[in-house]
Amino acid sequence: MAGIFKAYDIRGIVGKELTTTRAYWIGRALAAEVFECKGPIVVTRDMRTHSPEISNALIRGLSEGGCDVIDVGLAATPMNYWANNFYEAQGSVTVTASHNGPEYNGFKVSGPQATPRDFITGLDKVEAFVLEAESGHDEIAADEPGAISQTEGALEQYLDFMAQFVAPGNQKVKIAIDAANGMAGSFLPEFVKRFDWLETVPLYWDLDGTFPNHEADPLKAENLHDVQAKTRETGCDFGVAYDGDADRCMFVDEKGEAVSSDLITALIAASVLEKHPGGAILFDLRSSQIVPEWIEKHGGKPVRGRVGHSFMKRLLKEKNAPFGGELSGHYYFADCFNTDSGLMAMIQMLNLWRAAQEIEPTPLSQLVAPLRRYSATGEINYRVDDVKRVLEKIEDHYKAQGAWLDHLDGLTVKMSDWWFNLRSSNTEPLLRLNLEARNSVARDAHLQEVQAFIGGEPAKGH
Repeated sequence: MAGIFKAYDIRGIVGKELTTTRAYWIGRALAAEVFECKGPIVVTRDMRTHSPEISNALIRGLSEGGCDVIDVGLAATPMNYWANNFYEAQGSVTVTASHNGPEYNGFKVSGPQATPRDFITGLDKVEAFVLEAESGHDEIAADEPGAISQTEGALEQYLDFMAQFVAPGNQKVKIAIDAANGMAGSFLPEFVKRFDWLETVPLYWDLDGTFPNHEADPLKAENLHDVQAKTRETGCDFGVAYDGDADRCMFVDEKGEAVSSDLITALIAASVLEKHPGGAILFDLRSSQIVPEWIEKHGGKPVRGRVGHSFMKRLLKEKNAPFGGELSGHYYFADCFNTDSGLMAMIQMLNLWRAAQEIEPTPLSQLVAPLRRYSATGEINYRVDDVKRVLEKIEDHYKAQGAWLDHLDGLTVKMSDWWFNLRSSNTEPLLRLNLEARNSVARDAHLQEVQAFIGGEPAKGH
């Protein structure tokens, strides 16, 4: 199946790797191997041109596998998680390929209460089921096909739920929001008009699965150019850019300068800890050292986590943490059922920015300034012939230097005043490096040092 079953979801090129027939069998497999069909399964879809037919095939498979299905229709991925809980579902599936190009589609799968289902918690069995079905094995349909129902008013109910987290007050704010023609455009118009103090400068709010303006991946610097320019041109207080299914977002300050997501995690953490004093706050291990320092400074307990939404969601629940963030722009909230939400991240940024203005007018760049204490490389990918050998060589060298080492996710090496993490790709012979030092001169020197051990030049196109 050309590797459409990924670590966290199912994703492939429509018409080649993912067909309506395969979507049907995936529905049948989910019904048989993941969902017990003791309660309804919620299905939502994004705005891609092929999402309706892929969704319909999936729903038919789920129904013929014996599951009742609640077809919510168009919805951002965080709304899928809300619907999973709102309708007390046995599980949910959202038809989306997130930030991938228009030729892709796929499925994100959750169990009860929006708990993640990934390759080690069920999708491996789904893959095996589909392989067997496509090899000619004739599966018998369920004795009683499940019922299929549609909902009305789900978006309004979802926005009612989200609006309760907006802090009261009349402090005005103006922000530019780039929806990238993705699913943020499905809720933004109705959401922002609820607040007369909120002025927005919209970019690409029209739903368009061909992504005519730019990729729906705000983690890539080039996809932030439009919101950066619009924020500066129109005098916005800050800007927001969403990904395709709106579970991620990135922020830029009033100057149009990108604010990395680990620094946003630290900002939001300080605000969250005012309501949850002493609480655990999650951050992924690629994050700046300022993040745990800032969490501790504000009375919280920093908890380092593995990269990946499935790991972060489980850890959030395990630690009873109110909030966590990843460098990729995923922000996780206990208030959102321990899941990630771009809208909730935007709400939190609005809340904390407006609260700061009540004390003293302060632009976002100044709020972030104390967090820019260290110099980081960002994630750099290297193509290597033997990932294991390179990692062993690097570990042996720095162990001899007296470094602190751990293997929570790849190899993390901490020296007295700098650190780095190297993780291997799940699908390619790549090493992903994140390195941070006290200043840019030290950062660049240590980067050259580590690169010499890795060998080769940074990979392009990743």
